[in-house]
Amino acid sequence: MAPLPRRTRWLAVFVVGVTLLLGVATGVFWGDLRRTALDPKVPFQTYEPPPAPDYASRTAWALMPTTPDGVAPGDPAVDVFFVSPTTYDGGDHWNAPIDDGRADRLFRRTMAPNYAGPFVRVGRIFAPRYRQASLYSLLTLREDAREARRFAYGDVAQAFRTYLARYGRGRPFIIVGVEQGGTLAARLLAEEIALDPALRGRLVAAYLIETVVPADAPPLTPCMGPGQAGCLAAWASVNSAEFERAQVLLDRALVWTPQGDLENLGARPALCFNPILSATTDEPAPARLHRGAANATDLEWGARPAFMARQVSARCEGGVLRVSAPRSAALKRTGSWADRRKVPGYNLFYADLEADAKGRVATFADR
Repeated sequence: MAPLPRRTRWLAVFVVGVTLLLGVATGVFWGDLRRTALDPKVPFQTYEPPPAPDYASRTAWALMPTTPDGVAPGDPAVDVFFVSPTTYDGGDHWNAPIDDGRADRLFRRTMAPNYAGPFVRVGRIFAPRYRQASLYSLLTLREDAREARRFAYGDVAQAFRTYLARYGRGRPFIIVGVEQGGTLAARLLAEEIALDPALRGRLVAAYLIETVVPADAPPLTPCMGPGQAGCLAAWASVNSAEFERAQVLLDRALVWTPQGDLENLGARPALCFNPILSATTDEPAPARLHRGAANATDLEWGARPAFMARQVSARCEGGVLRVSAPRSAALKRTGSWADRRKVPGYNLFYADLEADAKGRVATFADR
């Protein structure tokens, strides 16, 4: 075969070089490209949000007991009001429509079994659909993004009031919020519960998972040990191998002001509960005390997952829960670029949370 002409060879080298350069550039700037694709590109002030949910309708609830108006035989003695983490990426909206199919599938397939699942055997689950702020709004500190989060709170507060009026019937309850849902639940605790003695007396405990809460002004008394009732367990975690991310996490954390605005945590200390020890403490929790992680993704709702005990150790350092890398391959982050920026599709403290909640329910019942 005759060799290619010099001009053709140089053209081929040029094409290959440009292709490689574009590939490298895409890899370097992929995150920025994805963020740009998720930007609604409209100011929140002129944005028209999706229709509001009607919490008198079952369709506005992602999870609800079969007989929410009354207690069925065998029902647990308490309720659990669960505020979901982020499942909507963004792009078309600052705040998700409650009937977005992809977001709902992610909730049912991953978020509900892993994060509401630990409380299934503790209480009846009430999980409202709400016009959650998009993932994009959690990846930027723009004022539009803060407006989207404040807007989402209006739905959560209305859902909670509907729960109290129609379904609560004076029953004890637990509040659980995860990530974005935890931030919204923190305001719910401060504005709807902490200032109402009757509601405060019915609160068994509150769990704000992967949520930064200021330690100098928590909405409730922190849980200082196992079995304490009416208290708050809140933490945000990082992998020990990536502990340098802890400061970034705190620098980007937004917390509520008494006026209902969101501001940076700044130099304020963060609350840190250790799920292995069932306490807000800086004491280390060795892996031998770890009751069990679980990957419940794709499990049938209500099914009990297999627990993987002694997988991780954990210790609060500087207001962040430092967690060792789990040994099991089932406890590794997977999925798309966007999925890796949401809470993971497993729960490292599934069995710990279930046991912790049961203990606080028992204390509440005795009290």
